[in-house]
Amino acid sequence: MKITSRLLTPILATALLTLAACSGGQRTSRPPVPPPADPPALIGHIVFIELASPSDFHEILHDADWMLGTIPTVSTFAAGKHLDTGRSTVRGDYDLAIYQGFENEADLNMYVVHSSHVDFVNKWKPRLKALRVYDMLDWPTTRYGVGPR
Repeated sequence: MKITSRLLTPILATALLTLAACSGGQRTSRPPVPPPADPPALIGHIVFIELASPSDFHEILHDADWMLGTIPTVSTFAAGKHLDTGRSTVRGDYDLAIYQGFENEADLNMYVVHSSHVDFVNKWKPRLKALRVYDMLDWPTTRYGVGPR
């Protein structure tokens, strides 16, 4: 029997619906995704800056790169402007975002008192309209051998 494309479409649709119905909507259990070979830093320090004068953007970005990104205890560094992806749930009420990763709390504490960080804060704090700082502890269950519940 020769199957034509006119017959093939309804057959495939029926097969897919049958398979979906058989699954019962239950999720299958799978092992957790293993951590990457080079896992991200354990502590994330995220700063959102709103400048009093947005024309200062390139200067503060340069200072962030050279004054903060070169501090020895910083293991990961990124700084940049908001990326408009058109999603209404993504906040864009800042001029510069800075992300730094630290391997442990001691490294973060050394960063806070490092002369380059202190100089950066002293230079830029008077020129800011707003500042939000968040510290985050990365706690992936796969890193500590805890599987899904």
